[in-house]
Amino acid sequence: MNDTPPEIARMVRKRLLARSGEERLKMGSRMFLMARQMILASFPPGLPELEIKRRLCERLYGDEVDIAGFIANLQAKEKR
Repeated sequence: MNDTPPEIARMVRKRLLARSGEERLKMGSRMFLMARQMILASFPPGLPELEIKRRLCERLYGDEVDIAGFIANLQAKEKR
């Protein structure tokens, strides 16, 4: 769904592209970190670290990542 009028979308895009690549990268990084913080805040307290990572990966990447493979990789790293 996109309820933004086309003229506003063009204005926002023009302003975003007027920024340097460094500024856009920093903006994206800050937005990702804020989304991560909001997701973490929604989890029940006291979860084990591995469960936190699983839920975070699942919420951020959904079907784009093999969650079981991700967890297996983390578990293999823990055993080293």
